[in-house]
Amino acid sequence: MKTVIALLLLFLGVEAALAQKAGPDFNSLPAIDLWPGAAPGGPGPAGANRMSGKGSLTNVSRPRLLVHVPAKPNGTAILVISGGGYAHIELGKESYPAAQWLRSMGITAFELEYRLPGENWATRDVPFQDAQRAMRIIRGKAAVYGIDPAKIGVLGFSAGGHLAAYIASAFARNFYPPQDAWDSLSARPDFCGLLYPVISMLPPNNKTHAFKSILGADPAMAAERAYSAELQVGPQTPLTFIAQAVDDPVSPVANSTLMADALKAHHIPVELHLFSSGGHGWGMGKAGTETVTWPGLFAAWMKNNKLVRP
Repeated sequence: MKTVIALLLLFLGVEAALAQKAGPDFNSLPAIDLWPGAAPGGPGPAGANRMSGKGSLTNVSRPRLLVHVPAKPNGTAILVISGGGYAHIELGKESYPAAQWLRSMGITAFELEYRLPGENWATRDVPFQDAQRAMRIIRGKAAVYGIDPAKIGVLGFSAGGHLAAYIASAFARNFYPPQDAWDSLSARPDFCGLLYPVISMLPPNNKTHAFKSILGADPAMAAERAYSAELQVGPQTPLTFIAQAVDDPVSPVANSTLMADALKAHHIPVELHLFSSGGHGWGMGKAGTETVTWPGLFAAWMKNNKLVRP
């Protein structure tokens, strides 16, 4: 049995590596605008979304979902959220290869192009507005994409992990006024995956770029607590998978352990993997480190929790 599991993890790791190596082809993907008109919290930046050659996104005036549709959908969908310290979005390095890998397994993946707080928006909550709206749109379009509306998860990297963890717990908070019928749908993810996440905005973990982007240089303690994802965890927070390297120089590994402890305190199932090395920003995994095993571990976790059909 151990040999079979090892071979499965190896296969999934190879699939993940191939997805990462393929490189981003954003223009071939169907896109869904998040808002029926102007996004709330304007005015925002002028001009179009700006993508670098390596897939780093800024100037997000038009928040969207990029849809990775599998040939044979298995009924599961995942909202994939890249990091970038809430200052840019690392689509090419994180969400695109992850979405392609998920697609190869039959999972319908939705990459989130979310708005950034420092780009002339009137509220710091624009990323949370976009993520919450995205969950509702995915649930509203479940029949279109062959998705089970009870198997819609979220997967976040770094600052995207903070965004994923936050909406997974604070899903009942209304981040924006209702726009249309979709906003009557639940914004709660059914499961959550967090990779090298930023979680806490409290000392001593408040030195991240995500902290500065959301809260500024000298916020009040009340604001730090309000945007700490571990303090939002409650009995309705979904089951969660977490993976991080202990030598992460950007997001202290305490972020993952704080989140895991909060989930356990509320009796929420959590699977935590702490790798001995790998640093930060490894996307689908850093060659030569244990981080390359996370896709296989995550796939096995989904299967064990009946989040995907066999």
